[in-house]
Amino acid sequence: QANLRFALTVEPGNADALAYRDRVVALRAKQAPTLPSTIGLERRINPFLRADEPTVRAAVEQHAQQGLETALDVFAALRRWKDHFK
Repeated sequence: QANLRFALTVEPGNADALAYRDRVVALRAKQAPTLPSTIGLERRINPFLRADEPTVRAAVEQHAQQGLETALDVFAALRRWKDHFK
């Protein structure tokens, strides 16, 4: 749930992440596991696997308050953001 909260902070309009959040909430309410995941799902919801997506780049650049040149720069700034995310 914490990772989804971060993912939705980065990409609040990500329909796949929003739908998965609802699924996770329902599963957790039943005390059912939410893992494992699939690589296909992670590619749709995990911002670390989406560093080349314009929406992720824009959010990270806004948070970092600077332009970022490469997907690697976006990934590194995203990691720093996550490291301090509460």
